[in-house]
Amino acid sequence: MTVAPRSVTPPGTSPVTRQALSLLKSVWGYDAFRGVQEDIVTTVVDGGNALVLMPTGGGKSLCYQLPSLLRPGVGLVVSPLIALMKDQVDTLKALGVRAAFLNSSLSLPETREVEAALMAGDLDLLYVAPERLLLPRTLELLSRVQVALFAIDEAHCVSQWGHDFRPEYQGLRALPERFPDIPRVALTATADDRTRADILSVLSLHGAPQFVSSFDRPNIQYRVANKEGPKTQLLDFIRAEHPGDAGIVYCLSRKSVEETAKWLVAQGIDAVPYHAGLPPRERSMAQDRFLNEEGLVVVATVAFGMGIDKPNVRFVAHLDLPKSMEGYYQETGRAGRDGLPSTAWMVYGLADVVNVRRMLASSDAPEEVKRMEAGKLDALLTYCEAGTCRRQVLLSYFGEDLPEPCGNCDTCLQPPSVRDMTREAQMALSAAIRTGNRFGAAHLTDVLMGHATEKVISMGHHHLPTYGVGKGHDEKTWRGVLRQLVSLGYLAAGEHHGLMATGKARGLLRGETTLLLREDTLQPRASKRERDRSARPGRVPVEAQDAPLFEALRAWRLGKARELAVPPYVIFTDASLKVIAELRPGSHATLGTVPGVGVRKLADFGDEVLGLVQQHGGESRAARPVPAPAERGARENSVLLGLLKPKPTALPLLDDAGAGEPHPGVAEALRELRRELSRESGHSAFVVFPNAALEALAARQPRSLEALQGVPGLGPKRIEAYGERIVQTINAALA
Repeated sequence: MTVAPRSVTPPGTSPVTRQALSLLKSVWGYDAFRGVQEDIVTTVVDGGNALVLMPTGGGKSLCYQLPSLLRPGVGLVVSPLIALMKDQVDTLKALGVRAAFLNSSLSLPETREVEAALMAGDLDLLYVAPERLLLPRTLELLSRVQVALFAIDEAHCVSQWGHDFRPEYQGLRALPERFPDIPRVALTATADDRTRADILSVLSLHGAPQFVSSFDRPNIQYRVANKEGPKTQLLDFIRAEHPGDAGIVYCLSRKSVEETAKWLVAQGIDAVPYHAGLPPRERSMAQDRFLNEEGLVVVATVAFGMGIDKPNVRFVAHLDLPKSMEGYYQETGRAGRDGLPSTAWMVYGLADVVNVRRMLASSDAPEEVKRMEAGKLDALLTYCEAGTCRRQVLLSYFGEDLPEPCGNCDTCLQPPSVRDMTREAQMALSAAIRTGNRFGAAHLTDVLMGHATEKVISMGHHHLPTYGVGKGHDEKTWRGVLRQLVSLGYLAAGEHHGLMATGKARGLLRGETTLLLREDTLQPRASKRERDRSARPGRVPVEAQDAPLFEALRAWRLGKARELAVPPYVIFTDASLKVIAELRPGSHATLGTVPGVGVRKLADFGDEVLGLVQQHGGESRAARPVPAPAERGARENSVLLGLLKPKPTALPLLDDAGAGEPHPGVAEALRELRRELSRESGHSAFVVFPNAALEALAARQPRSLEALQGVPGLGPKRIEAYGERIVQTINAALA
């Protein structure tokens, strides 16, 4: 089933929810969940499985990180990339969470150290690659420790229908077979119906709730333009809207990656290349620089980016057409993860359409896969050629309805007009057919415009009825018409860059179909001044009076990050710095109200941040609230701060109605029952029911099956399996 987002989450509805909200604030610094996060967290904490579809930047990581802190044991996270593991672990450690990873980057002594921490119960989360997880040694280690949950990140990798299939992910089907009673949560940003079905099958998630968040990223401005001089267009875009910002530029080929990066550097833009053909050391250095520096631009193939957690990527640019809507959506989703304004910018032309279609047609994939990929490309081309709101087209592809135009894409900001180009389309199709369905766009344009080139004359095409019939339009117009005919499926890419009319063209040639094409593709390119005037800059929108403090905070953050050898956003995100610059807090208590400032960061960096604020005028704005007397001295009051302690082995009850101290006799009887059920079922004792459930039962002393509902750690499955025995044991102990 699909679970709709809750509009309002009433606090305190259950002990699990209250504990989750408490940790959300103390560890991550947020007062409330977003969207379906609360439902996911409570489901997993209760021992349930889940499939989570949530856009990049939507908060997927929290959906398994927080349950790993609430459930006894260590949370095992399957992650596809070494860099992503390190990034996540650095971020968690900065929050005071005990996290580590196991992968090939560790030396043997380092690996042994992590394994020892795992065996000692000193880890909250452990990140592993699928290959490492499925090694006999790793599986044997896991059988000897308490595992809180399995989180499978980038879960679309299990499916051959997904846009990033990884065969090693299919080995994860061993998890439900070997650890059937440990919750599994699969997470991905994009998955169509077939990919979703594969995830459910491989990970045995049939019957598990599917939590689908909105795919809308309203802070991202989507823009698509005709490719006229791609590198110059890119440079104009960066200089006008994103000078000094971090960004990712995607190119289709390795050669294009290296040439574009080199050219940007020559133009004064700090840029590095990244693709799978580079030496590992060079790739690693490029990624490290991107994560640890403030304004670097990475020019890359799709080999770069999956799992990149850098929140302040202000733009993602495509110099070539992606292969699918899913790929485009996931790549553009790497911009603006912090929720601040960002840009998804792309240029494409007829050659891109022809090249991608040819690549799909010449691949070794089965025909069914080819047809599916062709359909995904068609959807992307429809998006590119859209004359209506791009966000509406994008969300519609993922099954989501946006009732009104977004107002934050190029077609909303500068609505294009369309006109009837049926006659021109018939001319172009006739030229393709009469020249033998084997010539490219340049030759067809020459024929239509009556250019007596050597090739036209030698082929005898100057004698065709279509020769010169298109003199009334310029070359740019015909390029636009041919591109849209290819995009819409009336022309197909054949061998040697030739274009051939498809069966779909028959109705158009017979006059049975009217074709409306975008007017803007048929007009001259707007001037640079006009383009700059229509663009909305994506830089962090800080008011002029707050800009000096904001920049000072960024400079301090960079220095602190270098000192601690972590990425700057691990210290604070741009979004947090923006609020600090606007709020200008004068005390630790006020600073602690800033989103993203948890108790660990307050303790580690509070003094330095408040010092910077004081240097820039402190709480100088009018209507600034005066701190209450109780705020004074908060820095020294560890009780008020609620500093994060090592994770308890059980989930404490918070204001649980009717619950007192655990009854010793009931607790001991339940321990004996758990040992007995463990022998009978063959499961570890903590799998039967965790310590959290045992302590809650001993405190509440429920006397019926109905009274077991809502006990932390007892989900429907455990109540069905063990509920009667639990009630009998409690009644006997109390008697």
